[in-house]
Amino acid sequence: MELQSMDEFFMNRCLQLAKKGEGYVDPNPLVGSVIVLNNRVIGEGFHARYGEAHAEVNAINSVSDKSLLKSATIYVSLEPCSHHGKTPPCADLIIHHKIPKVVIGMQDPFLKVNGSGISRLQQAGCEVKTGVLEKECYQLNKAFITFHTKKRPYLILKWAQTLDGFIDKTREPGSLNESNWITDEVCRSLVHKWRSEIPAIMVGKNTASLDNPRLDTRFWGGRNPVRIVTDQGLDLPKHLHLFDQSQKTIVLNALKNDKEDNLEYLKIDFGKGFLNSLMELLYQKEINSLLVEGGQQLLQSFINQNYWDEARIFTGNKYFTQGVSAPKITGYNVGLELIGNSQLSIIKNLL
Repeated sequence: MELQSMDEFFMNRCLQLAKKGEGYVDPNPLVGSVIVLNNRVIGEGFHARYGEAHAEVNAINSVSDKSLLKSATIYVSLEPCSHHGKTPPCADLIIHHKIPKVVIGMQDPFLKVNGSGISRLQQAGCEVKTGVLEKECYQLNKAFITFHTKKRPYLILKWAQTLDGFIDKTREPGSLNESNWITDEVCRSLVHKWRSEIPAIMVGKNTASLDNPRLDTRFWGGRNPVRIVTDQGLDLPKHLHLFDQSQKTIVLNALKNDKEDNLEYLKIDFGKGFLNSLMELLYQKEINSLLVEGGQQLLQSFINQNYWDEARIFTGNKYFTQGVSAPKITGYNVGLELIGNSQLSIIKNLL
């Protein structure tokens, strides 16, 4: 196997390890690290939980004979940090153990790092190679990168629509009807998996009132996201699942700022600048990814103002004939697959 493909082989292992932290490390990035000597892995690790040891630390700690490090190569999917955050700088740890070569997937866009980790390693005499599987490393941390480059969360829109282009039948509050389901249990389990991977999920007032959603991960497991709901006049009834205190919930409203255990009321401008204000609020709260699940008006407002990065659209094998039309969106279709009784399209925003 050629040297370049060997580098890619071990970097791919870094990416596999990094994914194990999904749903637990945000707003930090997903990072994996592998330590190699004579083309054999002698240590590996990943960033497992926010505030805990980084991937490089866990990889180095996994090597029982530390004297081997002086002849080894450390692979890491993201540039080693060079600043004191919740943990010491990983670049300094690599230098301390005299690891002579460092292979990096991509440079860290975070301003406190952003090349300084690479510079510190080079100044200490380490051989540094960058850009190995860079595209794959970027894809893995698209939320982290968007958060630090655009100062907002990575925005994922999700809905299910019928073959004739409706997301719901016409309903009034209190008229919840299970027959309105468009997708099946397989699709719903996948959605709950997505929820476990992102820090926050959002719905509008009408969706909260009509569907009484829990917005949790009960069909999959893992961490529940922070629930966000719009309720401008604080009119939603308190018997809804959103107010059950079972998980952190933010109620965006025009009347008050308040907090009751897991329930937080945040006052926000509901005018033309609503989404701008929302992005600033989520950035301040270090929420680096948001899943928007409905309803139609909320989804379309994100689309119309170009506040979206990715749309995940289920098309179920059903017709409603009439009802609430699906949002209108234009983008680049990057994925199409059959999930349960539905077709799932993944659309990316190229703007």
